[in-house]
Amino acid sequence: MDSHEESLARLIGARVKRERKALDWTLDHLAEAAEVSRRMVVNVEQGAVNPSVGTLLRLSDALGVGLPSLVETADQPASKLVRSGDIPVLWSGEHGGRGRLVVGTEPPDIVELWDWELGPGDRHESEAHAPHTRELAHVLDGAIVIDVGAERHELSTGDALTFFGDADHAYSNPHDEPARFSLSVYEPGVRTKHRTEKH
Repeated sequence: MDSHEESLARLIGARVKRERKALDWTLDHLAEAAEVSRRMVVNVEQGAVNPSVGTLLRLSDALGVGLPSLVETADQPASKLVRSGDIPVLWSGEHGGRGRLVVGTEPPDIVELWDWELGPGDRHESEAHAPHTRELAHVLDGAIVIDVGAERHELSTGDALTFFGDADHAYSNPHDEPARFSLSVYEPGVRTKHRTEKH
């Protein structure tokens, strides 16, 4: 990890640990609730790994806080200006692509705004999110394919798609040119999950 990735990993680790302790959960309880290994929880809390987007989503859903609460670099005032250099890269593709969480809202109704770039041949697969999650994609440059369950959608520059994110889905660029798209994710009622569970 480079210094920026190490800093982000430490920030995420501290926030995961803080939220786990606020729930009075053990490491084992969080691991079970998030369906990840205990070793992964330990490594995340220690800032020893740069967890995948899927792992971060599992942890944030289990903790009932939403992904932005774990990865944004500053506490959230009523209004927040986010500078381009402060946006964390949470996914890097094998062919130059990247997924950046630009900004997000606080629970209970989480809205995330993402900036995605896919190099030729890049593909990002996402597990199903919590029930009733919606996603809205808008292609800014190039062309992409979005698979939602068994459905396949081909989008070109200017095209948009809305779909339920509570099914397995993927974004890919099977073309020869890079592509870029914005993605909004709406996940309602996040803080209501797991908040009454104690271990």
